[in-house]
Formats: sequence, structure tokens, C-alpha cells
Amino acid sequence: MPTIIAVSKTFEMSKILPLIEYGHVHFGENKIQESLNKWPKIKQQYPNLKLHMLGKIQSNKSKHLFPLFDYIHSLDNLKLAKIISKLQKKEKVRPKIFIQVNIGNEIQKNGIELENLNSFYNECSNNLGLDIIGFMCLPPSNKKPSKYFKLMEDLILDYNLNDLSMGMSGDYLEAIRYKSTYLRIGSSIFGSRN
Repeated sequence: MPTIIAVSKTFEMSKILPLIEYGHVHFGENKIQESLNKWPKIKQQYPNLKLHMLGKIQSNKSKHLFPLFDYIHSLDNLKLAKIISKLQKKEKVRPKIFIQVNIGNEIQKNGIELENLNSFYNECSNNLGLDIIGFMCLPPSNKKPSKYFKLMEDLILDYNLNDLSMGMSGDYLEAIRYKSTYLRIGSSIFGSRN
């Protein structure tokens, strides 16, 4: 049964709280600054909440990642991996991390290219001590996602990993078919963004 991450970016806490009070646990944000303004007090009040960092992480903001975020879905370069490695030692936390894979080999998208994935994965898990639990992808928006989801499903089998972060409001049913374990659902839960 996949975990649903309610993607709460740009929504105010007044819109998010009813879902927290209902008992939903997993929430996703895209920006560190916005998360710092919204989540620290709420996470103290509801200690079982899990916060997922879904967006591109700028290295100058990365010092604020912990202890706020429990999961990172967007690890996409070695510089960031080294920063996270140092931070987790300093803060004595070990977040669960997905490597973002550029599955469609798109120039405009972040993520590790398939030909570099093996060396990057080994560096992160063996040398930097990161808890890599799986891979994340954003398939090309102008193509059917099934081909890319299948590639991702094969990848986690190759690496003997358990988790896949893929599937959003428009394609989550397809993602479930290909064994996604974390669905990133925003507009289907909170409505469309302004």
C-alpha cells in the first residue's frame, strides 16, 4: 500500500491542519524557507508528523534541512550529498533519502543521469553514509509516464531497494501499477494552486 504525501507547498496551515487533525502523517514541501515559516511549531505539537523535502535544494539553505525534514526526495548532486552527510553527523539525525533520477534524460530537469547513477549511489551509501531508501523521478510531461515508471521499477530491483517516489495527482494510478511506494499528491487533496 503506497504512502500518500500530501503536497502542501504554497498552502497555509489553516488549509493543512484539518488533514493533520484527521490523522494524516506525511506532508511534502518544495522550499526550505516556506517550510521554516510553517512547520516547526506544528511538528512539536504533532511529533508523529513526517515532513518530506520534494524540491530542489539550494546549498546555501541546506543547513536548515534538519531536524525539520524526515525525508529528502531530491538528492541530485555530489555537493549536496556531502553537505547532507556532514549535517546528519552534526545534528545526529539520519533522514531517509531518495536519489532523484533524470529518467527522461531531459536537459531542463534535475537528477542523476542513468549512466552516472551507479557511481553516485555507491558514493552516497558507502562513503558518505547516507540512508538511500530508493529513487525518485519526474517523467517527461509530454509523454506517457508508463515507460518511465517501468524503468524506475526495474532500477530499484537492480539496486535491491524498496522505495520509489513517483506519481502525482495526474498519474498516480499508473505509478501504483509500477510499484510506487510514495505518491506525491497535491491538487487532488488541497485543490488547485493560485
